[in-house]
Amino acid sequence: MQEKILSVGIDIGTSTTQLVFSHITIENTASSFSVPRIKIVDKEIIYRSNIHFTPLVTQTKIDGNKVREIIELEYKRAKVTPKDVKTGAVIITGETARKENANEVLQNLSGFAGDFVVATAGPDLESIIAGRGAGADKISYEENAYVVNIDVGGGTSNIVLFKNGETIDTGCLDIGGRLIKIDPETKKIHYIYSKVKKLAESIGIQIEIGQIADLVKIRKIAKAMAQILEEAVSVKTRTTMYEEILTNKGIKDGYNIKYITFSGGVADYVYKDDYADPFKYGDIGIILGEEISRSNLVRKLTVKAATETIRATVVGAGSHTTDISGSTITYTEDIFPMKNLPILKLSNEDELNFKNVEDKIKEKIKWFDLENEKQQVAVAIKGLKSPSFNEVQRLATAVINGMPELLKRHYPIILIVENDIAKVLGQTIYHLLNKSNDVVCIDNIKVQNGDYIDIGKPLVNGKVVPVVIKTLVFNS
Repeated sequence: MQEKILSVGIDIGTSTTQLVFSHITIENTASSFSVPRIKIVDKEIIYRSNIHFTPLVTQTKIDGNKVREIIELEYKRAKVTPKDVKTGAVIITGETARKENANEVLQNLSGFAGDFVVATAGPDLESIIAGRGAGADKISYEENAYVVNIDVGGGTSNIVLFKNGETIDTGCLDIGGRLIKIDPETKKIHYIYSKVKKLAESIGIQIEIGQIADLVKIRKIAKAMAQILEEAVSVKTRTTMYEEILTNKGIKDGYNIKYITFSGGVADYVYKDDYADPFKYGDIGIILGEEISRSNLVRKLTVKAATETIRATVVGAGSHTTDISGSTITYTEDIFPMKNLPILKLSNEDELNFKNVEDKIKEKIKWFDLENEKQQVAVAIKGLKSPSFNEVQRLATAVINGMPELLKRHYPIILIVENDIAKVLGQTIYHLLNKSNDVVCIDNIKVQNGDYIDIGKPLVNGKVVPVVIKTLVFNS
């Protein structure tokens, strides 16, 4: 039996706000004698909105009413009503996520558009979303190589590294096309981001608000930005200015990166060569794209075409698959339903040894920090097959040691395991914690970074739980 559902993806970025509707076809792929397993079997984008500039009241406040007007307008153009939409995602990204009323805008939009995945994507999570939207994960799997995606938007450049389809590392830099804003008619500069001003000064260029934009000066600044991106992916030695430009952190040095893809609004001017009107968007995005296309990023790495550029972070659309957990699970209290938990998935490399598991959870859990605030996450691991008692004890200890900040806040430990060990692992964790925190440990579920998960109330006399995996749908 097949069912077709309508899904929406809404992305409110530093520069642009856009929306995509998709038809998602789901089907029960199990036999009539088996536990139902509902999977996505097809997806089709049926409507892509116009790309709108994100409306702001001030440099620090989103115009929530105008954003809602944009979304309502695009619903009308698509001939869709909110009640038609069954699932989706509303995400605020980039510099816009730092605006003072970002969460308020998100909640208002979600209330209008439906009960969706609602998240302000921090820079690390946005990097993953954009990289998957660009198809870099798929290229890394097909080529069995390290592939980096740089999503160059209006306010930030989000970097993600993939290997064999899995997320290896992420970073973010304050480099973007709208960090200098220019009146397209008068060519007067009316906004300069403070870090960009420092970058300009470091190369001997003075730039001020009110000046007429000097193309030669702007090009030199854009070239310096491109060189910082070279440093970010280790094709150029890192400098103190690189450290200054970091948003939160960069990817580690020393990876043997072979391929690179570009996404974000600036990417169109990396892949294309239409530079006739450099200030037509009222910013430096076109010039930045041109300088990236001339840089060592494309000379020293092999450039691959991105599946999506400016629309990579629009999430395609939020979709869902519904699974039933394995029957060997642990939950210490019926604290269900649990909704919209972001997934932190460890890669195969992360699970090479128990110390690595501990270190990688501790490191990657920071992906989900928002303005130094810790949010509840579900940690996903493959887990061992048929582990010994000692191995279970050591794995449980590694998981506990990897999340001290969450435990301090008395968040429950939520663990998603592919292999069939959730009952013994969950019980061991609960015992090692002296029953101080609730534990939910379920198995036979496969998730990815960038997914969100809902866990419903237990079924079959408490033996299994229904799981909704809200996958961000990409062309890859």
